[in-house]
Amino acid sequence: MEHVYARMRQRARQIVSRLPPPDFYQDHFAAKELSRQCLDNHPVTAELQTFVAKHLEEDFGHGLKHAVKVAVDAGALMIIESKSAGHAADFINRRVLIVQCAGLLHDFKRKKDNHAEQGAAYAGKVLETYPLAPDEIEDVSRAILNHVAFKATIAIKNLEGVLVSDCLYDADKFRWGPDNFQDTIWSMVTFSKTPIVKFVDLYHQGMEKIAKIKDTFRTETGKKYGPQFIDLGLAIGEELFQVIEAEFAHLL
Repeated sequence: MEHVYARMRQRARQIVSRLPPPDFYQDHFAAKELSRQCLDNHPVTAELQTFVAKHLEEDFGHGLKHAVKVAVDAGALMIIESKSAGHAADFINRRVLIVQCAGLLHDFKRKKDNHAEQGAAYAGKVLETYPLAPDEIEDVSRAILNHVAFKATIAIKNLEGVLVSDCLYDADKFRWGPDNFQDTIWSMVTFSKTPIVKFVDLYHQGMEKIAKIKDTFRTETGKKYGPQFIDLGLAIGEELFQVIEAEFAHLL
């Protein structure tokens, strides 16, 4: 079964390679690069990346690669939104750090029931040993609590905390686009040992769930660019299903 999913993943990646990347990465290239530099060069996030690489499970589609992508895009969103609001550079740099901590830690309990709640509590404990203020750690924890789609969010009183939460959510949901078909679903079905027939039976239900993400983006930047991520994912998924029906019919 694993080799079949590996073949499907290869075909999905071929489809992805023929499509243009989301406009977000061209229009906001500078913000993404700055976010990446902050992630790799700030002592806190550099150390936290090492911690995540050592402790985050890699077999469920939400490992280090996913965490780093979310952290980088969340940082870019924070830069864009904060500059638009007229915040000073020092303020922006600090908030980028906070949202990147949330990005790196948000899926530590992904396999658990109520993973957002457990992940938020875990992140709070991990960050107690880092040079962050209690209110900054609280912003991370509350953002992780609010990162799950189609669930009620908890209220956050301060606007800075709201923005951390919204940037984390949008960056995480960007992954429901091309990334979903390049990596995530194949790790998940391989881990769960999902039979091929069941995977195909649930395929359109999964596509409908992806489509519903389009209306849930929270930042102004996410609302502008997020739907295109989802549309690209849907286009990939639709073409891939045709490939599955044609090339893997003998397994269905």
